[in-house]
Amino acid sequence: MRKSFTSSNRLRAAALALAGLAGLGAAAALSVDDHFQWLEDVQGEKALAWAREQNAKTTAVLEARPEYKPIYARTLEILDSREKIPTPELLGETVYNFWKDDTHERGIWRRTTLASYRTAAPQWETVLDVDALAKADGKPWVFHGATCLAPAYVRCMVSLSPGGSDASVEREFDTKTKEFVSGGFVLPEAKSFIAWRDEDTIWLGTDFGSGSLTSSGYPRIVKLWKRGTPVSAARTVFEGRAEDVGSGGRTEILSDGRYDLVTRTPAFFREETFLLLGDRLVRLDLPEDARPRLFFRDRLLFSLRSDWTVGGKTYREGSLLAGTVDDLLRGVSRFDVLFEPSARVSLGGVDRTRDRVLLQTLDNVRSRLTAVSLSDDGGWTRSEIPTPGIGTADLTAASDESESFLFTYEDFTTPKSLWLSEKGATPVQVKSMPAFFDAKGMTTEQFEATSRDGTKIPYFVVRPKGVKSDGTAPTLLYGYGGFEVSEVPIYNGVMGSAWLSRGGVYVLANIRGGGEFGPAWHKAAVKEQHIHNFEDFSAVARDLEARKITSPRHLGIMGGSQGGLLVSGTLALYPDLFHAVVAQVPLADMRRYSHLLAGASWMAEYGDPDKAEDWAYIQTWSPYQLLKADAKYPTPFFWTNTRDDRVHPAHARKMVAKLEEQGHPVYYFENTEGGHGSGAVNKQTAQVTALQYAYLWMMLG
Repeated sequence: MRKSFTSSNRLRAAALALAGLAGLGAAAALSVDDHFQWLEDVQGEKALAWAREQNAKTTAVLEARPEYKPIYARTLEILDSREKIPTPELLGETVYNFWKDDTHERGIWRRTTLASYRTAAPQWETVLDVDALAKADGKPWVFHGATCLAPAYVRCMVSLSPGGSDASVEREFDTKTKEFVSGGFVLPEAKSFIAWRDEDTIWLGTDFGSGSLTSSGYPRIVKLWKRGTPVSAARTVFEGRAEDVGSGGRTEILSDGRYDLVTRTPAFFREETFLLLGDRLVRLDLPEDARPRLFFRDRLLFSLRSDWTVGGKTYREGSLLAGTVDDLLRGVSRFDVLFEPSARVSLGGVDRTRDRVLLQTLDNVRSRLTAVSLSDDGGWTRSEIPTPGIGTADLTAASDESESFLFTYEDFTTPKSLWLSEKGATPVQVKSMPAFFDAKGMTTEQFEATSRDGTKIPYFVVRPKGVKSDGTAPTLLYGYGGFEVSEVPIYNGVMGSAWLSRGGVYVLANIRGGGEFGPAWHKAAVKEQHIHNFEDFSAVARDLEARKITSPRHLGIMGGSQGGLLVSGTLALYPDLFHAVVAQVPLADMRRYSHLLAGASWMAEYGDPDKAEDWAYIQTWSPYQLLKADAKYPTPFFWTNTRDDRVHPAHARKMVAKLEEQGHPVYYFENTEGGHGSGAVNKQTAQVTALQYAYLWMMLG
């Protein structure tokens, strides 16, 4: 609903958030001997019939398992629980929340006052009932959030996706009347970038027709659209290149100023930021791989992904710097260092209130929170924000118009709690999640494995009470390792009830490619270094065996999206290290990935398979190409979604088809809704969850 650099943040998080639609497999510039390419026809009757047949075979086995029904019922109970913490979004001093339960399957967007929110039973006012809207429109709407105009937050652009895909319909909504605006701004289904400039003008990037999208399917052209005029009359402000990831525009509205800006993203983790001054776009003098975080007063805060020498001084990779906008426009190199990393301490989230900048840092994958204030003389003062423990503290919501902010705290066995700070006071707990599983006697430990090149890879182990170190414990190893995303300890009631409370051991690996230790940790597994992803993960598996926590017969691995690539590749490279694989909405065919949906936007992460020099290393870990008929694989479980318009469902489809052709048993499930996730509604998520854990207990129990 709010926050800085919306378009660039979406582009950066495309592996997890937005993604573009380049068309069903734009014609590849290479010749590929692949007789399963027909499975790339997302809605093709032949492909859908194949998926239905696979679903029938898989559900016949897994839904008959004794674990399935109780796990399904408990998962749905947890997802529908009215005791969950209603995730807050602070718009001024009003708390907004999107909520789903058993009576609100598609959800309601609602609000209350901050004072009421603090109570045990807030008085909620429904703003938009998505279930009622879906019924009235005859559309399976999935709410994708709202972008609201500060500081009144009355006019909003609501994103509604049919079936959960990333592509959304954008419709102007009035939070005062609680109705869609008659004759207001409306955009048809597309992957649009949209933001308010003022009450009568919006920033717009969408599919304007031929040539308006990049090869990744993101908007290439940024326009300003005036109320009461057709989209065709919107004024072009900026045009990026066809080979870029995308471009977007936005207005930052602070309590003491505003900034109009345009961001061009030529590749992941590279961007150019321009300020609109009158009718001129002026580029800010920053390194292309710097990451703008937010504006604060007259300053821009940005973090570095590489060392930067400027003005006779070198600023370290991973630092957070602040410079005045005037200096940046004039090319004057004067910057304040608000954070500087160390070997195992890195920068996480950055947010702001009216008078303070809030920093989340990770110290060996444990969270700390700090507030930084700007004094009248231009100096910065900092103070630690106390947190309940050494688990994960996550900045959740902050108000630009006051000193209010909220954060959550949790760890593997401690349910999430919500903490509120007002007027600079010490945070107080205002909400807590119930315990969805009995964690009594469970232990959490942190170990290190040694990867092939000698790098120490940390990982967490959560063990139920009474589990012996004799190599027989059913163990689930989870990993992601990409796009500078950090995997941190969180309380997962579903996993806890379906796995830990039934006697399973859970392991979270902090492999290279993630952001746990800053940009260098990510870059160590990019492109030609991506093999480290699989080496690190396999090193953790071996270390678990060496410590007799488990053994290959009782070890399963799980990952989704990039993590799906991780476990699919590990299946192909190291099949003897484990006995079960859950690949969730995975990447797999890395020969074709850049021609499927949003794939082209990820070439900065993986490389360009159409270039011989890149394919030379990609082929060493591309799962689909590595599968062999004479190999011995554990029977894996792949699942995906027909409506996933981010990671093409053909990745999972083709892996399964090839495994079967080679004579290897495999399980497969394809949901029809849900986009790049496990379902559009809680019942779908519960089904997919129960299938996964029924499979894991069948294989590892």
